[in-house]
Amino acid sequence: MAGWAIDNPCSTVDLILNPSLNRLEVSPKGESRDPVGKLPGVGPATLGDSSFLTTHQVRFPYICGEMANGIASVEMVTAIAKAGMLGFFGAAGLPLPEIEHAIAALKQNCGDLPWGSNLIHSPQDPELEERSVDLYLRERVTRVSASAFMALRPSIVRYAYTGITAAPDGTITRRNHVFAKISRVEVARQFLSPAPDNMLASLGQKGLLTPEEIDLARRLPVAEDFSVEADSGGHTDNRPLTVLLPAILLLRDELTKKYGWTRPIRIGAAGGIGTPASVSAAFAMGAAYVLTGSINQSAIESALSPAGKKLLTQASATDVMMAPAADMFELGVKVQVLKRATFFAARASKLYELYIRHDSLEQIPGDTLRTLERDVFKQPIAQIWAETERFFRARMPHEMERATREPKHRMALVFRWYLHFSSRWAISGEPSRQVDYQIWCGPAMGVFNQWVAGTFLEKAENRTVAQIALNLMHGAASITRAHQLRTLGVQLLAEHFNYKPRYLEESWA
Repeated sequence: MAGWAIDNPCSTVDLILNPSLNRLEVSPKGESRDPVGKLPGVGPATLGDSSFLTTHQVRFPYICGEMANGIASVEMVTAIAKAGMLGFFGAAGLPLPEIEHAIAALKQNCGDLPWGSNLIHSPQDPELEERSVDLYLRERVTRVSASAFMALRPSIVRYAYTGITAAPDGTITRRNHVFAKISRVEVARQFLSPAPDNMLASLGQKGLLTPEEIDLARRLPVAEDFSVEADSGGHTDNRPLTVLLPAILLLRDELTKKYGWTRPIRIGAAGGIGTPASVSAAFAMGAAYVLTGSINQSAIESALSPAGKKLLTQASATDVMMAPAADMFELGVKVQVLKRATFFAARASKLYELYIRHDSLEQIPGDTLRTLERDVFKQPIAQIWAETERFFRARMPHEMERATREPKHRMALVFRWYLHFSSRWAISGEPSRQVDYQIWCGPAMGVFNQWVAGTFLEKAENRTVAQIALNLMHGAASITRAHQLRTLGVQLLAEHFNYKPRYLEESWA
């Protein structure tokens, strides 16, 4: 009898007492049999923090994450915005003119609907961060997801506090909203605190923040929205969400007490979110919102190639592994990628092993170099270097100056050529390079495929970001309702916790 109540979690249900079994049951739909209580409806909008909905003007506490190189495309961000949720454009790895073009398209497509863009930490090119902030401030992009930051940078502090004002009653209004994507307590602590005085003073001396903005900045944390990133695709520390999210929630409460914050600070859950059960569990732990990433790459709005999407739809939860990151290769930073039907992770790891063992390309044994040229680069290394040199002389001449002085850095730039283009081949669908596709992917992709098997979402051509999101949220509400009923003693079946995807109208609430 509880099935209809779980399939329709937004509805209020009557609870009746079965005297023969001495337990509560759900009153059959349409019947009235002396209810002993009522259970209010559970809708997707009620699962998270209501301040997330009001602050960001969305229907549901759900974010479509910023997959780099434009994989989280204009079309994807537009679609999720029109479905009443928040999306971030995947600006990382793109040149500024492309980002500017995407911003113009999003403004036209979305109108007054909320959306945002990514600001990724760029240790190899810190000026890129500043130029990106210049662009976002100039174009009035009011939501930015700050990712891969290992410490506070002037770029994100300037963005966070530009345009803040105070009303006569002291109420502070933020023009710009930073969504700090974090996986470490020590980094979260910096974003949960006011910016350091010396950093604010330096920005003031350069005329990048006004005296009023600096004064108000001391009364607010750098960010008020945090995407706690657990075991995700791309950059990840592979932390379990059940450990990481509570740790950041406790830190939030500690620093709220320390600084006397009175405004809501929202802690969202990201990484490993691929089924309604994981969504429901994240909200049960106290998440203000959820963020999905890997699973959206297989959606039709994703900029990933059809060949790349096909590989994703075939993935299981164990078809992932860690590989060196292109943007932080020398630092040993890794990203989580799809390993199914590709050699990328193994080949990239071999390149990093050679980088650690040798001080220059010339020190690498000749037979090893010939194997790299044949299997990995598919052209002479001298040709790779000539192309790399042209690129860096035009974009970052300081890198070439260093490469001239340090043969090991020259080797790193050559190896990064492969890591850079492998992700582009996955987007363009280069057929001759399919075994070298670098597709950022977490284990959530595999369990998502398992969940949608046998339903309309099994086929890639039916996977829209809106249908993925609506089914995850509807399913999470259904599972939450089932959990509520079970805690009241209502006897349920195992299938009541196993919501299966179905086509949902976008107007559904």
